[in-house]
Formats: sequence, structure tokens, C-alpha cells
Amino acid sequence: MNDKRVVIVTGAGSGIGEAAARLLCEGGHSVVAGGRRAEPLERLAREAGALAHPCDVGTPEAADSLVRAALDTYGRIDGIVLNAGIGRGGTVGDLSLDDWDEVMRTNVTGPLLLLRAAMPHLIEARGAVVSVASVSALRNGRGNAPYAVSKSALLQLARSVAVDYAHLGVRSNIVCPSWVRTEMADRRMSRFADEAGLGDGGADSAYAEATRLLPMGRPAEPREVAEAISWLLSPASSYVNGSVLTIDGGATALDPGTLAFDFRITPREDAAL
Repeated sequence: MNDKRVVIVTGAGSGIGEAAARLLCEGGHSVVAGGRRAEPLERLAREAGALAHPCDVGTPEAADSLVRAALDTYGRIDGIVLNAGIGRGGTVGDLSLDDWDEVMRTNVTGPLLLLRAAMPHLIEARGAVVSVASVSALRNGRGNAPYAVSKSALLQLARSVAVDYAHLGVRSNIVCPSWVRTEMADRRMSRFADEAGLGDGGADSAYAEATRLLPMGRPAEPREVAEAISWLLSPASSYVNGSVLTIDGGATALDPGTLAFDFRITPREDAAL
């Protein structure tokens, strides 16, 4: 029987999920790394010692297979990091229904399916769950309906677990990052750089522009979010349940109505449309 704590991490091929998987491996955990792409998971297995299990947990069969991989290899499940997610934009009036369905399946239904499959084993281990939502679950921006709604739903799914299963020993908490330098965010920033005409700086210029009004004035690194996830999984947070931890450089602490006192703000072309 494995004596190490066993944690499943979804979306472990890059970004926050990869950073969390590596940090947990460094801390002596046995990590089962799920994700859609086999190659980065196999690299994670070689470099960090995680167990790679490529899958799309948006289906019941795949969620069951990820849980089974953990049990067959390690015999237990002590924690889950619900990190797999995708982003799609659009307003209520013009969003693609295919995009809506894909975002909800990946960001909400997938976590639900994995939780359902793993819950008996989490109860047995008196385990912990950390869901990676977003500040978009708490604050919104233009043209962000599918993503923001999905992350709000994930937040309440996680809180439902916190309320329904705490008496059985299972804790559930949520982290809400702002801009983090990940592959997904890099793609969005590259588009922003082109749209805003930010010159040759590309994603770097876009990150600087997008975060310059934040109190800390920079994006987070994936490892900074991973550290919070690791703590929420650990016995050190044993009385933390149903909490929402913002990891946003102070973004949600800021009153946007005061920004004009420090900055001259003008809308970009089409920004008010």
C-alpha cells in the first residue's frame, strides 16, 4: 500500500496544473497527471515522477479511468486539483452555442464527473479538493460570458462539496487567479497585442498593459498559484473549507472608480461598442 498522499491533477500538461503537479511531486506526493495532450504529461512523468494519464475528463468514462488509474497504481486518493479548463469569449447575444457547450463541458461537467467518481475514495481518505476558478468568477469583463459563467458555476460546485461532505471529512476550496503566465493566457495576450497595436513586444507588452493598473503591476507565475493549491491540500489548512482565495495581485481589492485619480484612462477604439 502506498504511504504517500495521492493527488489527481487535471489540466496538468501546462500552466497552473503543471506547476501544481511538479510542486506536489517535490513535496513527496504521488501525483496522477490528467490532461488531453500525451506529450507534456509524459515529459512531466519523466522529469517530476508523476503518473501520466492522458484523458478528457469531460466524459464519464474518462473520469472513471482517471480515478481507476490512481487506485490501481497507488490504492488511494487523498486530493484532487480541478484545474482543466478552456476559455471562449462572446456576449449573450452573439456567443457560439458550440463554444458555450464546450466550455461548460470542460469547466463544469468535467469537474462534476471526476468528483462523482472519486468521492467515495476522498471520503475514505478524508481528503481535500482544490478547484481552480478565476477572478472571472467574481468580476466580469466585456465579451466574457461563457468563461465567466463557467467559472462561477465551478465555484459553487466546489462550495456544494464543501457544504455537503465536510461532515464526512472532505474539504473543498477554490482559488481565483487573475492573469497568470500560462499557455492559454499567452495566446490571449498575443491576440490582445495585435488588436491593440502594442508593437513588437508581443505577449510581454500585452501582459504589461493588462496588469499595469493592478496594485502589484504584474501577472502571476504558475508556481505562485501552485503554492496556494499545495497549502489548501495540506493538513496545514485543516479548518479551511468552502473558502475562495483570490490570487490576483490585489485586483479584486481595487475600486476601479478611483483609477482616474492616478491614471488618464481613454477607451480603445471599439471598446465602448
